[in-house]
Amino acid sequence: MRIGVFAGATGDTNFGLSELIAFARDVEQRGFDSLWLPNIFGLDGVGASALVGWETQRIEVGTAVTPTYPRHPGALAQQAVTTQIACDGRFALGIGLSHQLVIEGMFGMSYDKPAKHMAEYLQILAPMLRGEAADFTGEQLTGRMQLEVAGEPVPLLVAALGPAMLKLAGTYAQGTSLWMTGPKTIESHILPGITAAAEQAGRPQPRIVCGMPICLTDDADGARAFIAKALEIYGMLPSYRAMLDREGVEGPAELAMVGDEATLRAGIARLRDVGVTDFNAAVVPFGDGGMAPLLDLLQSELS
Repeated sequence: MRIGVFAGATGDTNFGLSELIAFARDVEQRGFDSLWLPNIFGLDGVGASALVGWETQRIEVGTAVTPTYPRHPGALAQQAVTTQIACDGRFALGIGLSHQLVIEGMFGMSYDKPAKHMAEYLQILAPMLRGEAADFTGEQLTGRMQLEVAGEPVPLLVAALGPAMLKLAGTYAQGTSLWMTGPKTIESHILPGITAAAEQAGRPQPRIVCGMPICLTDDADGARAFIAKALEIYGMLPSYRAMLDREGVEGPAELAMVGDEATLRAGIARLRDVGVTDFNAAVVPFGDGGMAPLLDLLQSELS
């Protein structure tokens, strides 16, 4: 299992651009496999990935995840291919639907039939990321175009939680990027669903990128209270709520890996055992030690 770090999942890792590049260089120097950037209301994830890739040498850089609705798939493909060039072939594009609260409430766009939206989106985006022409006309989206700029194909990950989205991810993408989804749910629901779709489409075994809050602390109760407040919104959004319910936990604080070194190592081992290919560690600094001790622990888990 590859191990990466999620930059920006909590306020303490929500860096400005200069700080992000410095953090990326440190994570790369430590030997981590990947660095993942969110795309919420801070830095643009794809654009920031291009700059991080330009300033690093080895580490994979990816988005977790870029919302599809505000961006036409052709425009996102152009941005992703440009970012892949800046990253010298080390960029992975993670995309997702976002949530009705954001798309309708903030952008004023329709969130009707989201799975259909993603199905049409992927039939334009996926070929363009491979350097091929898109030729698709659907109910919601049309794309008849091909990019003139050439680079390495861009690996595509789809945030997929429900059965329809898992089928789309397995059919059109290289894997899925998860958040608020625990090991029991990955083993019993995510992995079987996406693997069956990939096999039916004649595709390789998909990547399972698991984003998970993780906190090294002797004060587990205090840390969980902190996480419950910081990540409260994720227990309210329907798609994540469904995954938390499947896992049998009340909210993000209960799902998170929290505790001493032995507890965290056991949690990481559990992810390996259920078939996670990439652990995207959402580092939660708590207490006076900052994030360095946790990064040291995670570094020692690199294979």
